[in-house]
Amino acid sequence: MAILKTIRNILPEVIWNMGAAAKHELVKHRYLKGKRKYNPAETNKAKRRREEENFFENYCKGKGLDIGFGGDLIVPNAQGFDFEHGDAHFLEGIENESFDFVYSSHTLEHMVDPEAAIKNWFRVVKKGGYLIVFIPHRDLYEKKKTLPSKFNPTHKQFFLIDKDELPDTIGIVPFVKRTLNDAEIIYAKECREGYDRISDDVQSTGEYSIEIVIKKN
Repeated sequence: MAILKTIRNILPEVIWNMGAAAKHELVKHRYLKGKRKYNPAETNKAKRRREEENFFENYCKGKGLDIGFGGDLIVPNAQGFDFEHGDAHFLEGIENESFDFVYSSHTLEHMVDPEAAIKNWFRVVKKGGYLIVFIPHRDLYEKKKTLPSKFNPTHKQFFLIDKDELPDTIGIVPFVKRTLNDAEIIYAKECREGYDRISDDVQSTGEYSIEIVIKKN
């Protein structure tokens, strides 16, 4: 990591960006040729808790879409969607109301336009189905109130459960209520299974997320 930072500081920005773009296309091509390798991440951390809560039986039946899965697919009956398949803001080529459930883990915070993203994620959910969004909790993960993120420079906004705090924090419950029609929030909760804060300058371990389940009526 230190070597990469040194190289980036030495290379002109235009050269660095060209190299990054070329690497992106090579990885995209490789992923499209075959399945990604299993890469346990935030979804895997939540598995035991969700099993105990009957989460999968309640919300992950039928045909699913896992947006931004990164090799950590929520259930076998879900189809993965990541950067190699298209822009997660728009889900181009995916028809309206084509999935029984749509799940996304730690992706919404990377969206430049989270409103457009969540509208399209909800668009492809069937009536009676569920949109499940799993996002980092600002105070558990970021440990600060304003951008940039200490631990992930591509985060575009922070999240709390029930309140907006300008300029950088979105309350996911009020955000859903003002953004989605025909949406019923089943629950929104803080998830901290195995959580250890460690310190303000070190990334926490365990779950440090908000989980919200939204039904399409």
